[in-house]
This record gives sequence, C-alpha cells and structure tokens, in this order.
Amino acid sequence: MKTDRKRRTARREFLLAAGGIAAGIALDSAAAPPPARAAASLASAEATQRAMEKITRGKPVNKGKVRLELPELVDNGNAVPLAVRVESPMTPTDYVKAIHVFTQKNPLPEVASFRLGPRAGRASVATRIRLADTQTVTAICELSDGSFWSGSADVVVTIAACLEEL
Repeated sequence: MKTDRKRRTARREFLLAAGGIAAGIALDSAAAPPPARAAASLASAEATQRAMEKITRGKPVNKGKVRLELPELVDNGNAVPLAVRVESPMTPTDYVKAIHVFTQKNPLPEVASFRLGPRAGRASVATRIRLADTQTVTAICELSDGSFWSGSADVVVTIAACLEEL
C-alpha cells in the first residue's frame, strides 16, 4: 500500500511538472512578439516612388491619358482583375511603348510591365494581379515621344494576398 501511494505521488509530481513546463512554454510563446510576416516587408510609398523613378529615369510624369479598370472592393486579393487603357492613336509616329503597373503595399512595388508597339492596334492590356492589402494601384505609360503619363485607382481588399516571406 505504501509503494502504491509513493507511485501515485511520483506520478502526480511528474504530471504537475510536465504540465507546468507545457504551460510555461505556451505562455512564453504567447508573450513573444508575433513572427515577422511579409506585412512588415511590404513595399512603402518611398520604395514605390523609387521604382517609378527607375522606369521614368527622372523625367516628369503627367496625369491623364491612362485609365485603370479594377474593382473598388475585392473579396480576395489573390486574383484581382485589372485592365489598363491609354489614349493613343497607335500610329507609327505616335504610340505607347510601355505600360508599367505599381502598387504601394505589395512586397515588390512593380507588379507588371507590358511592351507595346504601333502594330498593337490599341493601347490596352488586361491581366489579374495579387494585392497584399487595401491600396492604390498606379499605371505609368511611356509614349514614343519619350513622355510619361499616369493614372491610378484605389482598391479595398478584404482578404489579403502576398503574405509569404520573400
């Protein structure tokens, strides 16, 4: 009988110690700051501005001629439909050379680039992009005369994409 009592006590002490260790680990991990997420490494407005300046090579960007078509509210940021249209006659002397799409809160600010020429017929592109959060999407187009034009649109994203680490 005495050995049974000693075993029970030893077993109880073991279970209490194991439970205490497990609780300590759980409390320690709960008190620790959350793990670094991609949200911490999202592109900032400054990074987006630098990416735009790299494309424009410091030339001024005019507002207008570029129209972005994307939904104002998106349930899921994994596949957001985007269309960009540019007012241009698309003749051999006056055409759109490139369209670049930028975001402010994705891990990489430049989302897409499209090269066009006068034989494209019309200056419009359509695709789907991923958006990490509610943000402003900007498109810049380069014309054959070397000028740059831009347009932008705001998008509200309820379920973010781009959350994996780079």
